[in-house]
Amino acid sequence: MKILITGNMGYVGPSVVKQLRKSYPNATLIGADIGYFAHCLTGARTLPETQLDVQHFKDVRSLPDELVRGVDAIVHLAAISNDPMGKTFEEVTFDVNHRASVNLAKQAKRLGVQTFIFASSCSMYGLADDAARTETSPLNPLTAYAKSKVRTEEGLKGLADDTFKVSCLRFATACGMSDRLRLDLVVNDFVACAVSSGNITILSDGTPWRPLIHVKDMARAIDWAIQRERHLGGDFLAVNVGSNVWNYQVKDLAAAVAAVIPGVEISINQNAPPDSRSYRVDFSLFESMAPKHQPQVDLMSAITELRDGLATMGFKDAGFRSSKYMRLEILRQLTSDGLLGPDLEWTIRGKG
Repeated sequence: MKILITGNMGYVGPSVVKQLRKSYPNATLIGADIGYFAHCLTGARTLPETQLDVQHFKDVRSLPDELVRGVDAIVHLAAISNDPMGKTFEEVTFDVNHRASVNLAKQAKRLGVQTFIFASSCSMYGLADDAARTETSPLNPLTAYAKSKVRTEEGLKGLADDTFKVSCLRFATACGMSDRLRLDLVVNDFVACAVSSGNITILSDGTPWRPLIHVKDMARAIDWAIQRERHLGGDFLAVNVGSNVWNYQVKDLAAAVAAVIPGVEISINQNAPPDSRSYRVDFSLFESMAPKHQPQVDLMSAITELRDGLATMGFKDAGFRSSKYMRLEILRQLTSDGLLGPDLEWTIRGKG
């Protein structure tokens, strides 16, 4: 088996590579990543890409046929990966997350790839009422990032058939330690606040709902999707991926962090405008389809792992929200240095 993983040098990629190498020890694993965050290693004992057979530094907007030809399955992680980046680089977000994703799927189908796995997002549910969102619930994407995921799913649905199996995994909000850690995620942010300053600052009033999933459990779901049989969902499947016990209000996440890290104070902005990104999600379909690949990491374990990982890194930066641990800050620095153009393509040479 030959598996191509796009965007493997991001936050989720290292866990995916480890999982697939464990499950398919004799497979040829190929990485393709543009390399924005390749240098953002955080406490990794070895370079994650040593688990691959080949690593390509390529822009997903223009992958050559020879890289895709002969591949059995594509795990498509590559994306402009959160709301702040999507707001700052809106057109690039649609170009990379939507147009390039659909074009890659068309290319893959033309070249005989049989399985395509798309890392989608529960953020497409946007502002929702108290009822947990199922796969048939109305979509209400509020940001460029969420809208790009909706458009990509629509494009992929038209490509799926008995020769090209598509699985769109609508992941809950990621969390947990990674060899390329991001702190621009709610649980990771709270643990970093607790470790660096002893004070968790909630920028909203604390009431919005968030479904969560650990990066290791995201990798397990991707493993399942590679081997998914067609009687489970058909040629095209869009499924919420997470756990029903991992729907939390933001204020409860902060309290959980404080329970693991003693002495932490929590500050809630009671005067904050309502956060429009609030939704609970029903993961019952995924539970019924993938009983052997259900999330295994609980919230307290995830928080403890993050605390210990940050300690190992010697992390003490109370100003981390303007640091290299925020993906938007990396892109801003690369563009400021002239290494990336406004389209987020690498320039021939930078200023230095």
